[in-house]
Parts: sequence; C-alpha cells; structure tokens
Amino acid sequence: MTETKFASLTRIPHPSPISDAERATRVADPGFGKTFTDHMVTIRYTEGQGWHDANLGPRGPLSLDPATAVLHYAQEIFEGLKGYKMSDGSMALFRPEANARRFNASARRMAMPELPEQIFVDACKALVEIDKQWFPSVEGGSLYLRPFMIATEAFLGVRPANEYLFMVIAASTGNYFKSGAPAVSLWVSEHYNRAGPGGTGAAKCGGNYAASLVPIAEAMQAGHDQVVFLDAKEHRWIEELGGMNIFFVFDDGSIQTPPLSDTILHGVTRDCLIALAREEGLSVREEPYAIDQWRADAESGRLIESFACGTAAVVTPIGKVSAPDFAFTIGSGGPGQLTQKLKARLIDIQRGVAPDTHGWVVPIS
Repeated sequence: MTETKFASLTRIPHPSPISDAERATRVADPGFGKTFTDHMVTIRYTEGQGWHDANLGPRGPLSLDPATAVLHYAQEIFEGLKGYKMSDGSMALFRPEANARRFNASARRMAMPELPEQIFVDACKALVEIDKQWFPSVEGGSLYLRPFMIATEAFLGVRPANEYLFMVIAASTGNYFKSGAPAVSLWVSEHYNRAGPGGTGAAKCGGNYAASLVPIAEAMQAGHDQVVFLDAKEHRWIEELGGMNIFFVFDDGSIQTPPLSDTILHGVTRDCLIALAREEGLSVREEPYAIDQWRADAESGRLIESFACGTAAVVTPIGKVSAPDFAFTIGSGGPGQLTQKLKARLIDIQRGVAPDTHGWVVPIS
C-alpha cells in the first residue's frame, strides 16, 4: 500500500463552537464518553495515492454510502488514550507512540493500511491543543481521545477495501465506573468467549467489543460491574475483562498477569504497571492463571489483591468474583495496598506530579 507523509493538518475554522458558558456546564459533570469537544481530525487513504486530505476542523456527522464497506464487513479499528493537564497547567499525552504502534498492529490484522506513527501522534496532539479548554476539573478528569479508522469504499464483496478514513475525536471525561464502589465485582462468563486462537483478540477492533456486550449485560443483570473471560479452548484460563487486562497479587509480594497472546489485547497501562512494579523490586510473572486456582488462592489467603487496568479506568481494584455455582471475596473486598500504590505512582507520572524517568509523558507545545 502506498504511504504518503505530510507535515501538518489543514485547519478548517469552526463556524459555531460551543460557547464558554455552555462548555463549562457540560464539563462540570461530563460522565464518560458522552461530552464531545468541538473539533475532530480527518485523514483519507486511497490505494495508489496513500494518505491525503489531512484536516483539523469542526466535529460533525459523516456522510456514508449505504454500501460503505465498514457497514458490511466490519473493517474498522480504534485506539483510546488520554490528554492530561500537568501540574504546571500545560497539556500532555501519555505514551501516544505505544498507541500508534498498537493501532498499526490492529491495522495489519484487519487488512487495513498502516498510518505513519508520527502522523498518529501529531493528530492527537493537534486535537488536544485546539480543544484543551474542554479539560474537566472533576477528580480523575481527562480528555479522552478516540483515534479510529474505517473502510469507506462503497462496494459489496469480501475483500479489503481500497479507501479508508482515519479520524480522531475527543471527549471530556470523568471516572469510567459509575457505581462508586471502592472495588468492582466481576461475573465469570461461562458460556461466552471474548476471542479465540487465531482470531482478532489482540486487535483493537469493534467486533471484539460487540461480542462482549451480551456477557457484560448478563453480569450487570446479576448485580456485577464487569465480566471476566476465560480462554476459548479449555474454558479454564483467565484472559481479561470486557475491556481491561488483569493482575493478581500474592502474599509473598509477587504479581502475576496472563501472558500476551493473539487472544489478549496488548495493554499500554498493563505494560506501564509491570515496569513500575519491577522498579519497586517486585517479581512480576507473565504466566497463565486458572479460574479454579484464583478461587483457591483467594479462599486460602495466598492471593491478597486483584486489579484490572486500562486507559479508560486506569487501575481498578477487584473485590468480588462470582459465577452461577460459586463466589469468593479477594482480601478484604476493597482496594489493596499495592494496587493503590501502583495506581498512585502511575497517575502521578501521567499528571506531572512525579518524575517521568521512562519518557512516557509527551508534552503538547
């Protein structure tokens, strides 16, 4: 596929941006993924021409032909990352290059064109810069960025499309979970799988999330916050939640997390937490962990904490795990000390409170 590089985005003036007063009202209690900013980035791809028509302009609806490929064959991928306000008031992104790499890995799996990493990062920077006034003052607030790509060629036929649209939109966001509980409760999915070997589990594509909606609804109907998925082959090994990786903390101070594979998303937050834990001198194992072992270790006291992690929720303590025929509590059922410590360390780096020795924070000039 042809690749075209370009230095900048064409700025399209917004004819009627949201007023300062209305914006202040919206960001006072933004929720998660509901309060969108004024602008968006659009970049088009055409086979033989490469990437072109890079614009930063008003956020608005798309006009698509009914035969647009994404509507029929689900060629689409996306990412999630955040813009943060630093302790000095400046804005920054957190590890956008890691999201750019994962975006391209997803593109390869879905037979889509790769986007140059610098263009991905520059697009995210430009959107945060122009919409930084949308940053909310609520605790845990951020500008959540959603870069995504869809197949836009109009045709019917099972083949990769020849035309694509890359976009970035942003939302003023607060906390991901709405329950307000100190730790979340999980439901073990016994009849549904998130992904199978050789499938798209390691790609960040909408189909994986669509497949999780029924089991997540099942979990919520049973009074739980999220679902935890087991492997598709043996239905024994813990893989991940509906949209988050998972960790286990033991009484000897060691930590374990399922190893990455083609059925588990390669989480950026997961990678950060492994690095931070090892900096603390802790042993971190990337090894399979069975659901029956999780239950036995929790009941014996060997397992003292569990937590989930992802860009949206950052770090979330797990207090209880249930299934139709069993239930167990982890530790005291609330946030564990190590979970809280790792979360605080990560957030302090993200917001410029603690030194960034890894070069994870990317300032927006």
